[in-house]
Amino acid sequence: MLDEIDRALIHALQIAGRVPYSRIGAVLGVSTQTVARRYQRLRAEAGLRVIGLPDPHRAGRSQWLVRLTATPRAAQDLASALSRRSDTSWIKLASGGTEIVAIVHTTPADGNTLLLHDIPRTTGITSVSAHYLLHLYVGGPTAWGARATTLTPAQERALSPERLSREPFSGVGAEVLPTDQKLLTALGTDGRATVADLAGQTGWAPATVARRLADLEASGAIFFDVDVDPNALGATTAAMLWLTVPPAHADAVARALAQHDELAFVAATTGRTNLVAHALCPSPDALHTYLTDRVGAIDHITALETVPILRTVKSAAPNQAGPRA
Repeated sequence: MLDEIDRALIHALQIAGRVPYSRIGAVLGVSTQTVARRYQRLRAEAGLRVIGLPDPHRAGRSQWLVRLTATPRAAQDLASALSRRSDTSWIKLASGGTEIVAIVHTTPADGNTLLLHDIPRTTGITSVSAHYLLHLYVGGPTAWGARATTLTPAQERALSPERLSREPFSGVGAEVLPTDQKLLTALGTDGRATVADLAGQTGWAPATVARRLADLEASGAIFFDVDVDPNALGATTAAMLWLTVPPAHADAVARALAQHDELAFVAATTGRTNLVAHALCPSPDALHTYLTDRVGAIDHITALETVPILRTVKSAAPNQAGPRA
């Protein structure tokens, strides 16, 4: 379990993923060394990672939420194989270990290879359903609110990216370009890599890296996400919620769900179920109470399927496995 400083550090990184340790320390009233030491400990013990990711729409990517069922022997090997691909994220083993839930990122150039060719030819798979992500209410640039409850409004303002940026935004509507790929790969491994390290990995001058980062972040073309093992935050019970809502009420229901701190992800999708959410609760009993008291109080939900998650095989980073939770 995390203490108040740990939680404040995670909150600070969610506001500004590349904020210097010295600035976090000044805002929290602790030393730079304390912040750096806490960050390294949380990396080792709670899977804490800051990663830089492109906004999917700005980068010309589509996202699909894929549900696969497989034989018990094949499911774990398949989840592991999927986790090694750069076009997948948020891979989870669910339903007693026979179901895999994953986000697949596609572009027009790749021809949906994973969805149309690789998965259908994989032995051991007994069913596949692919749900196009139409709109994110929680997830991606809109992070899980339960990780951001520690700092005061004044502390949040002191850490805002606008206050911290030393590089002016030099362009309007900066987009992710093919030439940014090395930078994105580096940020997907470590969003807090120094400008000098990023310069070494991209072959650019440090000043060029700093300007490009400022443009991409200020325009919203990239964002910085925070990965941390939910168990460390006290959320030991996880489940996917697949909801059916009449189209006329789907947006209102999704916006209501997005206000719930129990949900780390809320999205509108195609398919028989048109809303999906990822619930994180302290216990099975807490999940039951959440479903009956809070979700049950929302009108117009006509069907709800609750699928328990056993383990996260891969989180948001393109080339990193997730915490084993």
